[in-house]
Amino acid sequence: MKEGKQSNRELGSRYESIAASYLEEKGYQILERNYRSRRGEIDLIALDSGTIVFIEVKYRSERKKGDPLEAVGWRKQSQICRTARVFLMERQISPDQACRFDVVGILGGEITLIQNAFEFHE
Repeated sequence: MKEGKQSNRELGSRYESIAASYLEEKGYQILERNYRSRRGEIDLIALDSGTIVFIEVKYRSERKKGDPLEAVGWRKQSQICRTARVFLMERQISPDQACRFDVVGILGGEITLIQNAFEFHE
């Protein structure tokens, strides 16, 4: 069982790297990968034109396993928001700092970016 989890983690890291490269080509500056706190994990944290962007990356090999963008439901969004709040407090970033939440979906070899995919909530 441990091997399967490790393989999934390695697979996740591979697609997070693909997403990071894709975002860098679009002008994002990657600040952190796999940020972890007691509240959870955020796949990528970046800077885009002065805005801090918290990015969730989802991968599916084929559509019959579900659209990767649909995998970021309310519960996952809430966990990302709580984790983002911890990141901002730890870094002593001003509450006036512009932030947003993006989702990168990778379906097979196709990458889709949804900017401002959801709002800050608990």
